[in-house]
Amino acid sequence: MMCVFDSCHTLYAPLENNHKRYRIYNNVNIRDISRPVAGGIEINVTVSPNSDRQEAGLNVWRKRLTVRVRSPPLDGKANAEVEEYIKKITGCRSEIVKGHTARQKTVMIFGNADDVIRRLEASL
Repeated sequence: MMCVFDSCHTLYAPLENNHKRYRIYNNVNIRDISRPVAGGIEINVTVSPNSDRQEAGLNVWRKRLTVRVRSPPLDGKANAEVEEYIKKITGCRSEIVKGHTARQKTVMIFGNADDVIRRLEASL
């Protein structure tokens, strides 16, 4: 069976009975890339700025959430868009706590950890 990765490092594998593709996450889920802390959860994120669309997906290889944003990485614009996008997905305030100038970041999402994880999993 030949498997391929798309540009978000999402693993695709062909079905046995036809050639349609389906998404699998290689047993990686939100709980594997996040950790509960006081007041919410911290999640490992890779940011892809200057994208043509705004989206999120699991990066199987790095075990991180990949977030694509339209803003350039100048003057904190991409960081602000990441925080707003995660707030839109989860309904909870988020804040970048590590990696302000790097593509790999740690984002703190404030709120009930189980609710945040459930909303993130539903959005992927």
